[in-house]
Order: sequence, then C-alpha cells, then structure tokens
Amino acid sequence: MTDSPLVASSFPTPFGVLTALVTPEDGVVRSSGFRSMRDTVAALPVRLQARGWVEGDLPRVSEAVDAWLAGDGDAITRVPVHQEGGPFFQELWAQLRTVPSGSSVSYQELAAMAGRPRAMRAAGTACARNNIAPFIPCHRVVKSGGELGSYGYGGVAMKAAMLALEGERPGDAAGVAS
Repeated sequence: MTDSPLVASSFPTPFGVLTALVTPEDGVVRSSGFRSMRDTVAALPVRLQARGWVEGDLPRVSEAVDAWLAGDGDAITRVPVHQEGGPFFQELWAQLRTVPSGSSVSYQELAAMAGRPRAMRAAGTACARNNIAPFIPCHRVVKSGGELGSYGYGGVAMKAAMLALEGERPGDAAGVAS
C-alpha cells in the first residue's frame, strides 16, 4: 500500500449518516458504519490511521448505497471490503456477505456456513467486531427463532428497519432457516 491518505465520504440514509473510508489504490472499504467519521477512523488498524484521510467522492460505494436503498439489497455486498481479523472471522464475514437481501440467518446457521456449527458465540463476536457495516451485513443475523437480538450501530429498531427495507419481516422466523 502507498502512504496516500484514505478517502472518506458520508452518505445520508433513512438509518442515519453512513460513513466510509476507502484505500484509494484499490477501492477497498476499510471501515464504515452508522457512526461519526472520527469513530470510523478510530476503528481502523493503527497503520491505516497513520495514513490520514481526506474527504472525497467514492462513486462505487455511493452507487451501491443508492442501489441498496432503492431495493437492490445485495448491492452493498458487491463492494470490495477488508478488515483485520483471524481466519475464522474472515470466513464468517465472507459467508455473511452470501446471505441474500430479504433473508436472515441465525448465529448458529452463520457458524455452520463457515464450517463450525457449534461456534455460535464466535459468530456473534464476529458480528460485534464488524467494522464494515452494512457492507458486511451483520444486520441479517438474528437469534434462533427469529428474534432480532442486538445491533451495535443503532439498536434493534435500526436493525428491524434495515431488514424491512430489504424485504425481511423483522421478528418473523419465516426468513430464518432452522
């Protein structure tokens, strides 16, 4: 990677302002979320924080967010992303990006998708440590039986609203395979 600053941008959504930081040389989202830019920067590894950041246009991210809000819920999972984490977390995050818009999985199902069906707590921890929401759509993970559970970027109401935007009926286990 070069030492050029990361590019930062903010996007208004019905859920609040979505912030994103991208490495300019490869267009990869390195940190994002429904939080202040300061907190988005703070979630970066120190080596990336040291590069600094500048406000700029992120056309690929902007197009994906617009498409997501307009009904193409899978658009957010086509944006290239990367965050620090061990091999199992990387596999959990990769599998989470395969959960189609309009559906949800339980923590146990996510763990099974990553090859370790008994690692539900690890799946929950991976969701809690996800610093690239909604591009890694941890809002699509619910408790067994369909109960929403928590969402660190704005609580259960935001999670329910995001699932509703994507066509999932929050609290309805119909979208959850048991």
